[in-house]
Amino acid sequence: MLIYTVGTFDLLHVGHLALLEYCKTLGDTVAVGVGSDDVVSSYKPNMPIIPLNQRMEMLKALRCVDIVQAYHELEYVSGCKKLKPDIFVIGEDWGNKKHNIDVEKYLSAEGKKLIQVSYNPQASSTKIKQIVLDQSHRGKYLAQEISII
Repeated sequence: MLIYTVGTFDLLHVGHLALLEYCKTLGDTVAVGVGSDDVVSSYKPNMPIIPLNQRMEMLKALRCVDIVQAYHELEYVSGCKKLKPDIFVIGEDWGNKKHNIDVEKYLSAEGKKLIQVSYNPQASSTKIKQIVLDQSHRGKYLAQEISII
């Protein structure tokens, strides 16, 4: 069975690993679609920190991932038509946007399964970025305090 999931996979973290390892428990082959920088900027306020080719290389290095491909438009049907997954795995923030509804209809018409998973609340690229920014500002203020004394 082929399992397909999609995402940004910026700042690879334990939440990503948990998702991908879960996907591997569902089937023999795990395919990962990675959103291009243009795609990500169309629905997230911040561009990825790690360039697309590097995000893909990190994913290819994981033993729980078998196929990695980029997607350059915010739609998933073409990836599903190409890969023919048995199961499409998505996150809990899926929502009812057109690109999501389109792939749900496609999977249903093909008799394929869609599984929604919960995110690890302790790990997110957004949280990691915020911690780095907070630490950076904290260090800046500490440096200013030291120079005043």
